[in-house]
Amino acid sequence: MIKRMVVPLIWGLTVAILGGLSTDLGPWYQALKEPFWKPPDIAFGPIWSTIFILSGVAWVATKHCTSDLVILSRLNILFWVNGLLNILWSILYFRFQRPDWSLYESVFLWLSVLAILLTIRKISPKYSLYMLPYLIWVSIAIALNWDTVQLNGPFN
Repeated sequence: MIKRMVVPLIWGLTVAILGGLSTDLGPWYQALKEPFWKPPDIAFGPIWSTIFILSGVAWVATKHCTSDLVILSRLNILFWVNGLLNILWSILYFRFQRPDWSLYESVFLWLSVLAILLTIRKISPKYSLYMLPYLIWVSIAIALNWDTVQLNGPFN
């Protein structure tokens, strides 16, 4: 049981820590024009924490629902690719100060969440619902990213 939880736990912590370290809310970010509907910055930490917890639960629970090594390997790869895409988004947006680039990249992030959800759904429709908040949130983030690019672009 504990062994099956280690990889998702490491994934969640790694993505959260590296994503957080890549996020700079300094002067450049503060100067951006924001859409009127953007949630307050303080909401993002709890939202992402909830998403990572639900994703980790879905990952661990799915491992208990099947012994199919092909599906489990695919799921592991999908989660790690998703984590890399999540971190890359933060780097593009905050470190490179390129919301336009992060907007393009966010499509791949969204597709990775969808791929995880559909893979889990083959094993457990119940646990695939744990990925739904992630998919919804990335959809909202894409719309927010789009509006930010429209309000502030072009970026150099």
